Formats: sequence, structure tokens, C-alpha cells
Amino acid sequence: MSRFVAVAFRSACRLLNTSRPLTSKRDTQYTSVRNFLVTQSKTKDKVTIYFVTSDGNKIATEAKVNSTLLDSIIDNDLDFDGFGACEGTMACSTCHVILPKHIYNAELPSDEEQDLLDMAYGLTDTSRLGCQVYVTEDMDGVEIKIPTETNDIRGFS
Repeated sequence: MSRFVAVAFRSACRLLNTSRPLTSKRDTQYTSVRNFLVTQSKTKDKVTIYFVTSDGNKIATEAKVNSTLLDSIIDNDLDFDGFGACEGTMACSTCHVILPKHIYNAELPSDEEQDLLDMAYGLTDTSRLGCQVYVTEDMDGVEIKIPTETNDIRGFS
């Protein structure tokens, strides 16, 4: 066992309050360390999100955790008319989405985002800009509504 690996195992065991691993056996399995590492690697890297269009169609997409909703729409080649015109620079309000209350409450919009949302069509209490909402594991299976119209406040339509 290399010195680096031995030091890493000892450090991991200390973090987990386990006894110091035996260095005399190469094949000794440290169950608590192994379980810790396996548990840490079981986090999801993609979740399924349903976008609901104004006519009621549900579009299922796979979204990468830690990407924005706008990125998920672009990555999945979803064609929502005028959506994301500024490409996520928060210079328009075309990526306006309506979130379920529990997702909205997880992270509230900034003042700058609220100023842009004031100019969006179909504003609700749970409206956000898709370029500012990051996908989390909690969003797996959530339905996000796409408003009927978009308003590009930059003056281009």
C-alpha cells in the first residue's frame, strides 16, 4: 500500500471515528470507510423534470444537477418560442418559469431578478427566471410551468 493511500485511509477513519486501519494486511477491508465512500458516490447527477406548456403538454427532460433550468432546456433542444433570448445573462425575462411553491421557497430570487420578473407576462407568486434556478436533487419529478407568452425587455421580439 502506498504511503499516500495509507495516509488517506487513516484520515478517513479518523473522520469516521473508527479504529486505525491495519497496515500489515493489504486486503483488509475497512467497512465503515467503504460504506462512507459508497454513500457519498450515490448522489444523483441527473433528475427528471417535467416542463408543462401553456396548452397543457408535459415534456419530460433529463436535467443535470447544478445546471440551470435554462441550460436544461437548451441541452434537451426544447423549442419554447423566444425562451432564453439573452442566453442566461439575466438581461431579459424570456426564460420566465412558474415553479411549485416548495421549489420556489428553497431559494428566493434576488432583487435584480425580481426587477426583471416585474416585466414578465403572466407573473405569479412563484415566478422565477430559468437562468437563475439551479437544478437540485429535490427537483426530481417536479412540474415546471412555461407561461403562454414571453416578454423580451431588451426591445427585441
